Amino acid sequence: MRGKFKGPRRGGAPRGRGGKPRGKRSFGAPRFDSARVADIENVEDQESEEEQIPSEEEIDDDGSGSESEKEKATSKPYFALMESLSKDQSAPRAKRRKLDHQPEKAKSGSKPEREVDSVDEDEDRDVDHVEEVEEGPEDEVEADDDDNDIPDSSDPFEAHFVELDQGEVKRRLKAIQANDYSQSHIEQNGWRLIRNFPGKDPAQSSLLPTPISGPSSLKLKQRLVETTSRKRSTFTKLEQVLYPLTFAYNDLLFCGRTPKNAEDLRRMACLHSVNHVFKTRDRVIKNNAKLAKEGENNDFEPRDQGFTRPKVLMLLPTRNSAVKMVNTICSLCEPEQQENRKRFDDSYLDKESTFSSDRPEDFRELFEGNDDDMFRIGVKFTRKTIKYFSQFYNSDILIASPLGLRMAIGSEEDKKQKGKVDFDFLSSIEVVIVDQADALLMQNWEHVEFVLEHLNRQPREAHDCDFGRVREWYLDGHAANFRQTLVFSAFNTPELAELHRRHCTNWAGRIRVQPESYTGAIEDLGGTKARQTFSRFEAASVAAEPDARFEYFVSAIIPSLTKRAKEATGTLIFVPSYLDFVRVRNYLATNPTCSGLTFGAVSEYTDVPEASRTRSYFLSGRQQILLYTERAHHFRRYPFRGVRKVIMYGLPDNPIFYKEIVGGYLGRSERELKIEPERGSVRALFSKYDVLKLERIVGSKRVGKMVREKGDTFDFV
Repeated sequence: MRGKFKGPRRGGAPRGRGGKPRGKRSFGAPRFDSARVADIENVEDQESEEEQIPSEEEIDDDGSGSESEKEKATSKPYFALMESLSKDQSAPRAKRRKLDHQPEKAKSGSKPEREVDSVDEDEDRDVDHVEEVEEGPEDEVEADDDDNDIPDSSDPFEAHFVELDQGEVKRRLKAIQANDYSQSHIEQNGWRLIRNFPGKDPAQSSLLPTPISGPSSLKLKQRLVETTSRKRSTFTKLEQVLYPLTFAYNDLLFCGRTPKNAEDLRRMACLHSVNHVFKTRDRVIKNNAKLAKEGENNDFEPRDQGFTRPKVLMLLPTRNSAVKMVNTICSLCEPEQQENRKRFDDSYLDKESTFSSDRPEDFRELFEGNDDDMFRIGVKFTRKTIKYFSQFYNSDILIASPLGLRMAIGSEEDKKQKGKVDFDFLSSIEVVIVDQADALLMQNWEHVEFVLEHLNRQPREAHDCDFGRVREWYLDGHAANFRQTLVFSAFNTPELAELHRRHCTNWAGRIRVQPESYTGAIEDLGGTKARQTFSRFEAASVAAEPDARFEYFVSAIIPSLTKRAKEATGTLIFVPSYLDFVRVRNYLATNPTCSGLTFGAVSEYTDVPEASRTRSYFLSGRQQILLYTERAHHFRRYPFRGVRKVIMYGLPDNPIFYKEIVGGYLGRSERELKIEPERGSVRALFSKYDVLKLERIVGSKRVGKMVREKGDTFDFV
């Protein structure tokens, strides 16, 4: 009987245990649901403006203003706006701290609560939005007492943003525009560092910060020194390499993230982000005080701000990832109060969503807890308080998924209908952190590219900005060249390499850090004795590679299945790309030569009941062949049984998937079905453009010969 199949469920999302939706994942081309956006906006309009109870310490620390929900700034062309403002620039107004207000509990002598929830929960509202009154100027602002007014030239923050060698910076910016880089390879503590430095200067490109042993060597704000030293007195070998690169404001692509070092990377990213926010904020506060003290008749003209307040953007795959980031930030800052914390926990925590220990560690790290991939939240720091769900223009750190942030920005369709497209809040981002980039690749990568393309654009509205205090390189349109981008991934891919090349244009240079070498996934298959055959096919170009792969599959693989149809039972065909999956599925369903084969298909759009039925048919032999996609395995990790042969139409990006399919599925069949070692087999197709995937699977020592040698077939036992 012919295998039945259905088209992809492009409107649906993969579902979890028992058919539970796994968030609002977006597969394929990006889509914008106008009705859904309209519903969210209607809910926001219905929310009443809620009165926030300010704590004694709460202040508005940034000299740049924020956008009001009710009063929109006048829209003018950018340079005309600057010209009009420059004609009458009054001295910046100092900010006043609200000393005359004390909460009732404080007056009665009781200790203040550590958590302040100023917004009630409502099931029908947008949980990531809070109506917030535009914050006005205040006086008597206090900065940290740990810093003096003398710039520290050894501080990377000062060297990168403030105390600049203008000649050197101009030379590097010119080299970046001409795409003129010098590359060097360096090894530190077992890691390979590939640095691209602007300009043809090999001596400069090979100069890197030396590894450090602990946080005592970092230039941290005083309030962070004690907690950091207490939580991490000494660094691991990996941290000794990454901390100097991160705090020196280099663009970084790290291709060695694992569940074991994930917490260390998260701590480093949060410490760097909070330290950057505190230094930026305190400089503005001190300059406000100095301007207020000296009055209007002075020559002091500080350049200490961007166009808008947000300085750090964190792109994460799930809400549970956001919870981990927020908890790490809180552990470093140890705030006295956390506004809206209960609402944050109710919206982002899901303690019931757990998996058994037999699930892979990387799967549990990503999908345990709330795995919704549609979220965005603003985080604001005051002297002793962290506030969640702050309005974007009032926030210091933005934490979002690529899909959630793209929905917040809006689409061209929204622009035509309601004029709601807004990305000005991304104009002054100075640190971008993309964590678990390998997981974002399995979502819709186009959303990531869309967000990065809208960073550091000159704003279309003023947003109460004091242009007299905006740093000059913002006004010159070079904000992207001062932005630092940190990307953490389990492995490297062409998409990440292209992101690193196109969007990492930091004048300090960009660095890729990866393992010195790979032993190969084939070395750790849990005792599986199947023959593994890697077949190379030729492709004239990257664009011609999909057609060349399909032609090789049809001419070399399909005949071996049709000639011995009875022996085809238990064949799993792994197809990484969904487009290739559709192509192979249609060929098996319509080509006369495949009429003797029955097959089933499981993709990322297959619902749980249908997938269970297909697994049962495959195990019983009712369906001889099973088509299986990489993203289906990423989101589900189905425990297939009855696998006797594996055909890899393409190699997986994640080498763990190769271990789980070959060592897990095929190894289980060897134990349960007692099949002979030579009867179980693996056939994998690859081209020279798969060198990154191939290296992680066969190992660094073998990959060169397999790509360059004349032979096209390589066997491993």
